[in-house]
Amino acid sequence: MSLDFDYARKVITTEAEAIRSMVRAVDDSFAAAAEIIFNARGCVIVTGVGKAGLIGEKISATLASTGTPSHFLHPVEALHGDLGRVRNGDVVLALSHSGESDEIVRLIALLKQQENKLIAMTGRADSRLARHSDVVLCMGPLEEACPLGIAPSVSTTCMLALGDAIAFTVMKARDFSAADYARYHPGGALGAKLITVGQSMMFKPGDPLPLADAADTIGRMLEKTENLKRRGAVMIVDATGRLAGIITDGDLRRGMSGLRERFLDRLTADVMTPDCKRVRQDTLAAEAMAIFHKYRIDELPVVDDNDRPVGLIDVQDIVAIKVVG
Repeated sequence: MSLDFDYARKVITTEAEAIRSMVRAVDDSFAAAAEIIFNARGCVIVTGVGKAGLIGEKISATLASTGTPSHFLHPVEALHGDLGRVRNGDVVLALSHSGESDEIVRLIALLKQQENKLIAMTGRADSRLARHSDVVLCMGPLEEACPLGIAPSVSTTCMLALGDAIAFTVMKARDFSAADYARYHPGGALGAKLITVGQSMMFKPGDPLPLADAADTIGRMLEKTENLKRRGAVMIVDATGRLAGIITDGDLRRGMSGLRERFLDRLTADVMTPDCKRVRQDTLAAEAMAIFHKYRIDELPVVDDNDRPVGLIDVQDIVAIKVVG
C-alpha cells in the first residue's frame, strides 16, 4: 500500500479554491434568498438527500442556533407523512448538486401546492429543481476531488460554505447578540461563557431588592431586608437612588462583635464600603467571576446606566452555571 500525501494536499487545495470561487455566488439571487429567509413567517425547512442531506442538516442547525427557526426534512420521509411538518409561511431550502435527485424533484409539486417559497442550492441552473424554484443559488459546475471524480466532496464543501454565508448574513441582519446566542446554547461550554449577569443574577427585574438608604440605621436596614430571599449583602443608595456602597454579612459580623445596641444605631453610610465594585446586566458572567476572584468578594451590585441598582449577583450564582473550567 502506498499513501499519496501529495494527493491529500491537493484535495485540500482543490476544496479551498472551490470555496473561494463561491464569492461569485453572492449576487442578486443570494440577496433575494437572504431576504426571503429573513422575512419568513414560519420556519426554514432544509432538505436534501445523501451527502447533500447531511450538509443540509448542518445548515439547518446553524440557522436555528443563530436566530432563524429551522429544521431538517428528509425528502423520503416527507413523502411518507413528514410533509405534515411543513406549514404555510415556511420557506424550503433544497440542496442538490445535480438538481435532478428524484427524491427532491418529487417534492417540488407538493411544496408548490402549499405555496411555500422554494430556494434551490444546486450546481445546475438548467436543472428541474432550479427551473421550478423561486430563487436559485447556483454554484456552477464543480469537479469533485476524489480520485474517481464522483464522490461528493468539493460540491458538499461549497454547499456548506454557501449555507453558512446565508445563515450568518441573516444573523447579522437580525442584530443577533452574544446574549441571544447563549440563550440558544445554555448547555454548551461556549454558551455558558456567553451568559450575562442579567441572565444569572439571583434577583431578577421586578424582584424586591436588598436596599437601604444611606441615612438609615443598621437596625432599620435589617428591618427593611429581613423578609427578602437569600442574600449576602445589602446595597446602600443615596438620596437620588444611586448606588452609594454595599454592606456584606461580613461587615455585620465584624460590627456586632462589640456592643450590639450601639452598632444597630450606626448609620449605614458609616458602615458600608463606598465606591464598591459593580456590573451591568449585559456584563458577561465570566467577567463578573474575574472580579470576584481579583477582589476576593462574594457579591456584586448590578446597576443600570444611571448607576441605580437593578439586581445583585452572588459568586455562587456564577459557579452554578459553570462559566469557568
